[in-house]
Formats: sequence, structure tokens, C-alpha cells
Amino acid sequence: MVRLDDRATWLISRAFARSSGLLAAAFETSGRGLRGYHYRLLAALDEGGPASQADLGRATGIDRSDVTAALSDLESHGLVERSVDPDHRRRKIVTITVPGTARLTELDAVVDAVQDRLLAPLSAAQRRQFLALLTKLLPADDAPPS
Repeated sequence: MVRLDDRATWLISRAFARSSGLLAAAFETSGRGLRGYHYRLLAALDEGGPASQADLGRATGIDRSDVTAALSDLESHGLVERSVDPDHRRRKIVTITVPGTARLTELDAVVDAVQDRLLAPLSAAQRRQFLALLTKLLPADDAPPS
């Protein structure tokens, strides 16, 4: 459709649908029961250290109730541990475990393969430029930490 071909919103939506489909399929075949939201939580814990469930939700863009369910999944696999925050008895602090760090490394390879497949038509320089331009489209408070 010519009318849609030059609309950034349409193209971004199509690229999002493709990337989401690729990620879902990769996690289905290689995630060993984990999904993209599990990966985001493990990555946030690995990069930022122990955090409250609420902080994890904010950092990953995952709804609070979904964070709780996903952390229960991760905890049942021994990938994270939750403990009571001594300063705020009602708050739980989540920590990634050694097996969690190892699983995250495995999942990094899954995600990296999807990135390579999605961006295959682009040269290395185009990939860098594409990521830089996408980052510019995000509001400042959504931009990943540098």
C-alpha cells in the first residue's frame, strides 16, 4: 500500500511485529520455558543489582502484577531469590542467583541470534545508525542508561 509505505508509524509497527514474532519463536524453541519478560528481569537484576519488585517493574516496563508472577517463575527455577527488605518489611528485594546469571548468558545468545536475524539486511554501520536513530525516538526518560 503506497499510502502506508512511507509512514514511520506503520513501518515501526510492522518491524515490531516481526521482531516480537522472532523473539517469541526463539524463546519457545530455545528459552527452556522462559520468555522475553523473564529475560528482561534477569538482565535488569544482573546489570542493576538487587532491587525491589516495584523497581524492577519500572525498570523493565512490566506491570507490577506480571512482575510478581514472572519472579515466581524465576524463583521456582532457582534463578532469583526474594527476601524481605529489612528497612521496609512489606517490600521484597530480588537478587539474581549464580544459576540465574548462567541462564541469562544462555538467553543472551538467544536474543543475540534474533538481533542478527532481524538486522541481517543492514551493514554493521547501518545497524549502529539504526539503533542510534531508534534511541532518539524514545522520550528521554525511556532512553536506556548509558
